[in-house]
Amino acid sequence: MRRLRIAFVVDRFGRQWGGAEAYGVALVRELSAHHDITVLARDYDPDCGLQLPYVALKTRSFWPSWVRVWLHARQVASQTRQGYDIVHSHSNGWAGDIEVVHVTPVRYRWGVQAMSRLKRIMASISPRVQTYLGLEARRLAPREGHFVVAVSALIEQQLQQAYGRPVAQAVIPPGVDMPAADVDDRIRDRTRQELGLTDTDQVAILVARNPLRKGLETAMQACLQLPPAFRLLVVGSSAATRTALESMPDFHTLADRLILLPPVTDVSPYYRAADCCIHPTRNDSFGMVPLEAMAHGLPVVVSTAPWCGFAHYLTNDRDAILLDRPTDATALAQALKRLASDSSYRQRLVQGGYEQARRRSWSAIAKQYQSLYDQVERTR
Repeated sequence: MRRLRIAFVVDRFGRQWGGAEAYGVALVRELSAHHDITVLARDYDPDCGLQLPYVALKTRSFWPSWVRVWLHARQVASQTRQGYDIVHSHSNGWAGDIEVVHVTPVRYRWGVQAMSRLKRIMASISPRVQTYLGLEARRLAPREGHFVVAVSALIEQQLQQAYGRPVAQAVIPPGVDMPAADVDDRIRDRTRQELGLTDTDQVAILVARNPLRKGLETAMQACLQLPPAFRLLVVGSSAATRTALESMPDFHTLADRLILLPPVTDVSPYYRAADCCIHPTRNDSFGMVPLEAMAHGLPVVVSTAPWCGFAHYLTNDRDAILLDRPTDATALAQALKRLASDSSYRQRLVQGGYEQARRRSWSAIAKQYQSLYDQVERTR
């Protein structure tokens, strides 16, 4: 294996900023053992556990978001024009040899999904929408030595529907770090004590950079249907999330049953403190949180496809509980009741989920990217 000079392009490099960002950190950790990697990003978390060469890509904040995205793409193209063997990109632009698509394609949203005729006309003259469409089309255009990767089968299908042809040459879902099996149980007890939890509390954890988009409101409505011993631990609650919650009537009713924590680099202690993980998301191309929870031995309740791409790989009542509708608070409440009362059912989900996680190591994911690097090299 030849040691390559790789430009790794991402919006932000650090686990605290969400699933795509966590994907990048974990993947680079594996790849950096074999290659010389430079991170090009808007932000770099110094606590991510990796000290790599870093090129800061900054744009003036007064520009609207779509202009900043275009300027970011130009910066990437300029910075990677020479000096690298591979440009591995996780952001919108045209400079990548490997282009990884994490989110619903722009062309799928504006060309395939149902919307009013007026909205479609407005999109056709919107500089914001047209900029995003143009960047994406250039990013995905076929060319020699260029590979598009979808992070789930759902994204692969959406790309094909949007462009009327197979777009992704590979589907490489996220991996997961398996926690040490011999971790002291006192971590759970200590974390629960720090959070003010008792031994009888049943704790459901929801982890998200934007909890409201990942089903927090549904989770709160489910809590209203459950006994007071059910508590909801939310990791990733920003100041904006707290402000939005305070305007909801259910918030004040549930205030003493909600534990709101800001984004953290290491969620592991909180997974250990919880009794189950809920992820009633309305839009996830894959969904790394339920996979991480499974690795920590938690039973998982998650939205089914098409709301969560990870659900493509799961079987209901064997690996996880799949919610037919992410907004069905009653179904979520019933699932949580069953997990608390049926120990054999709970153990079946724990075992099925753990097997799902065990098959998805980051070292195996890195080998798939190495295969793509080899193909890029061969085309040259």
